[in-house]
Amino acid sequence: MADDWRTDRIGSALRGENPTVLRRLAAGFAVIGDVQFLPGYSVLLADDPDAERLSDLPRAKRLAFLSDMDHLAEAVERACRRADPAFRRVNLEILGNTDGFLHAHVWPRFDWEPPDVVGSPVWLYPRDRWSDAQSALAPRHAPLRKAITDELDHLRPEN
Repeated sequence: MADDWRTDRIGSALRGENPTVLRRLAAGFAVIGDVQFLPGYSVLLADDPDAERLSDLPRAKRLAFLSDMDHLAEAVERACRRADPAFRRVNLEILGNTDGFLHAHVWPRFDWEPPDVVGSPVWLYPRDRWSDAQSALAPRHAPLRKAITDELDHLRPEN
């Protein structure tokens, strides 16, 4: 039996086994987040499983990763703006404090967020929001997932 894709997110994406993958980009994979308490939350996974930080990539690959992050952020912004009039902006983060592989978070932010966190980093949301079944990625997120994927395709950089 294959390992759970969550234990090897990049390897499973490279093998075509990661169900959260939206699109393969130049230097990584655009994926929809496991949690959706902020609908449209997405992540860019570097396609090099050995890269732990941005500086582990050669300069050209680094720039391609940052360009992919911009591409995913714009796709999330466009899809979320159409889906919810309370959309405000996206927050971008490359942290690497928990998972030891290079990835970038794309967090949509909304006016309906609780006042105590709307102006703060997403990480200040209560811990239970990260594991609540109501926040888990589910089939009900398919329309937003498709909208983000369509935007990724529409915004595809010229080769």
